[in-house]
Amino acid sequence: MSEIASEGNETRIEISGVGKRYGNLQVFKDVNLTFNEREIVTIVGPSGCGKTTLLRCIDGLLPVSEGTIAIDGQTITEPREGVSMVFQHFGLFPWKTVRHNVGYGLKLAGAPKTEIDEKVPYYTKLVGLEGFEDSYPYQLSGGMQQRCGLARALAMEPSVLLMDEPFAAVDAQTREILQFELLNIWSMRPMTMIFVTHSIEEAVLMGDRVVVLRGRPSSVFEIIDVNLPAPRDRSTLSHPRFSELREHVWGTLMDEARAAEFELN
Repeated sequence: MSEIASEGNETRIEISGVGKRYGNLQVFKDVNLTFNEREIVTIVGPSGCGKTTLLRCIDGLLPVSEGTIAIDGQTITEPREGVSMVFQHFGLFPWKTVRHNVGYGLKLAGAPKTEIDEKVPYYTKLVGLEGFEDSYPYQLSGGMQQRCGLARALAMEPSVLLMDEPFAAVDAQTREILQFELLNIWSMRPMTMIFVTHSIEEAVLMGDRVVVLRGRPSSVFEIIDVNLPAPRDRSTLSHPRFSELREHVWGTLMDEARAAEFELN
């Protein structure tokens, strides 16, 4: 059994013997992981290995085929309170302003207007969108749209934040800015964050640990303790440990990533 554990905080999520099948296609099998209360864990692997599928199973959006996923000791069979997800393609309602997009989850959860009126401005400002409250998504850059999606998730004040390649759709400069801003936000309000990415550099930069998925069907091949100095900033990118880990993960995935590129679905 492979598992993630870190000293100093309690287990929040337990994944035990989990597999997922679509008909005869086994996407992943025998996944065993433990995530704690205050840590960021990144997940990398070749295309098609089931990273996003696993994230959606944790969120309760998809049922598992084998095994169990438990959050705070409760088995997940559907989406639950305290878990928020940020998607790759923003997921904003084009007919709603920033203000109403950020407050959508709170309104859906039945939060009183006083709570919405308090939290929406706070989290809008936290992600750097103060002054754009009345703007519509089409008026925003890709980075600003993703900030809006992040604010909507944070406004729910989740204990678990699931990130599905959240910066993949923005340009490289914006991506780097958002990475460091997210790390800063997390430092102010630590939670369990599971961050799926195709970028090995992003996985090493963001994660306290990196989970590497490999194989067909995939399973946990390796769990890597990052152990980079905190707080992380641009100097982290030139740290010898960062370069060492980036090369290690890339070497682990290179052959499978190349094969996946030429695989027909």
